[in-house]
Amino acid sequence: MILQLYLAQRYFKNFLTVLAIFAVIHMVVDLTEQMRKIALNGGDLGDALTLALLNMPSALYSLFPLVVMLATLVFFLSLARSSELVVVRASGRSALRATMAPIGVAALIGIIGLLVINPIVADTQIAHERKLAQVRGAQERTLAITQEGLWLRQGTRDQQTVINALRANSDGTQLFDVTFYNFDTFGRIEQRIDADEARLGLQSWDLTRTKIWDLTQTNPEASAESFESYAVPSTLTREQILDSFGDPSNISIYALPDFITQLQEAGFAGLSHRVWFQMQLANPLMLMSMVLIGASLTMRHTRFGRTGPLVLAAILLGFGLYFLRSFAQVLGENGQLSAFIVAWTPPLAGSLLALGVILHMEDG
Repeated sequence: MILQLYLAQRYFKNFLTVLAIFAVIHMVVDLTEQMRKIALNGGDLGDALTLALLNMPSALYSLFPLVVMLATLVFFLSLARSSELVVVRASGRSALRATMAPIGVAALIGIIGLLVINPIVADTQIAHERKLAQVRGAQERTLAITQEGLWLRQGTRDQQTVINALRANSDGTQLFDVTFYNFDTFGRIEQRIDADEARLGLQSWDLTRTKIWDLTQTNPEASAESFESYAVPSTLTREQILDSFGDPSNISIYALPDFITQLQEAGFAGLSHRVWFQMQLANPLMLMSMVLIGASLTMRHTRFGRTGPLVLAAILLGFGLYFLRSFAQVLGENGQLSAFIVAWTPPLAGSLLALGVILHMEDG
């Protein structure tokens, strides 16, 4: 137990060191990028620094698998150079048992990331979007999903329209049981339009079976008008509606299941959110897989030689698994693979491959 605690502490220090190096590099690069984004909008260095700090938790959280991989390489190479790995093996511990401490630390990091860091990332991402919208003087979002259905916002500086629909098609261009609320420049409601269906055209919503109330009148019902078809000017496009769902990482892991349910009830597939949810659940396994891959090619004494090529092979395998997972995520978001397969197959395959290498190359 004492040996395992020592190895776990040693590995965790290596993880923190590699994470700090990534944080410094990301801060320098992202600060430059944020300055470029807000330069034309009059933003200053303080705004860019705030945006970079708010963006850092999300960036580092997404890099956890690579950080764990590099920390694993540093850990086992340092043990090999100091001959501590030889002592551990000479004490009767197998190669697989020698990996238990770093695997346990990686699993713990994954669980803490899922339960604690993920909600922090969601909050900082929302704050980042709000700050960026404030600096640019733009609207934050045009769409929201609630228990009342789908809510959209469109308009110009002179008039705003809020749209509520109980259901929609998969891309939000066809709304059912829809209501339009028109507001003037002072934020006062002017008009209400109800329709059975609304389809997004080139520059308008094409409504079917419509009723319009002029809410500036004393008795709106007396002056209400009905139309079989009606057109409402629109500033929205299909791409803007889809983009307004935002990144699934902006939603806490605790709130994501309810949000996915609301999406499905509103008529959206919510593929990207379902894939993201499963990938978050699989993160601890992904980190454990990275430890096994790194350990499989570096758990040997440096006197045997070929350390450089083996380290390079471990890095390539780790990066390969990372990008394979990203590629599978794209397939899942396009509906070509199920969310469960996308999230759990790459880390499981990586773990089994690395475990096979360890059992083949090591005795004991």
